[in-house]
Amino acid sequence: MNEKLSINQWAEEDRPREKFMRLGAGALSKAELLAILIGSGTPKESAVDLMKRILNDCGDSLNALGKKGLQELLNYNGIGEAKAVTILAACELGKRRQEEKALEREQITSANDIYALMHPKMQDLGTEQAWVLLLNQNFKLIKAEQLSSGGISETAVDVRQIMKLAVLNNATVLALVHNHPSNNITPSQDDDRITQRVKKACEIMRIHLLDHVIVTDGRYYSYHDQGKL
Repeated sequence: MNEKLSINQWAEEDRPREKFMRLGAGALSKAELLAILIGSGTPKESAVDLMKRILNDCGDSLNALGKKGLQELLNYNGIGEAKAVTILAACELGKRRQEEKALEREQITSANDIYALMHPKMQDLGTEQAWVLLLNQNFKLIKAEQLSSGGISETAVDVRQIMKLAVLNNATVLALVHNHPSNNITPSQDDDRITQRVKKACEIMRIHLLDHVIVTDGRYYSYHDQGKL
């Protein structure tokens, strides 16, 4: 009979918690770190092996793991509600840590800067959101404000509201950002129309439109870089 040992039956130097204490978090694999969170596996599978199996189904990607729904995780033998919630909560904390680091940026001067700031907020969204980044004359971020959720169109994004936000926050530079959950970075006709309307309004208000960036998970489209501003 070839039964697998539980973590408690492993040699002490191989147990994830003990390994963490002895060598630090950096010495542990992703599966070992996640095993610490869920605490136990099943009689036939250790917590580490269980997390290895789940990660394998995610292409060994924590990003893909964070996109799994609660029910998807519950379909794994050995993952109950408490463990599933713990895994997803850990992924959310990782995403929020990314956001906090991005917000510490002193300047937003390029499409790459915009993507780095907004990708953590948008990477797991199932619907489109539109945001405006309000910057001062030194291109330092004043505020990031959500404009719409569920789609970007001339009716969903109010250009007057964008200009009002810019004036109220003393912004002299702004950038538009929205996501494409489909991961297709090609702009739509609505995207083009909104960009041109905001550009014209900025010219009237003597505000610099830095860019309009379309965010997908891993890539972005920049109106500025494409010479369309």
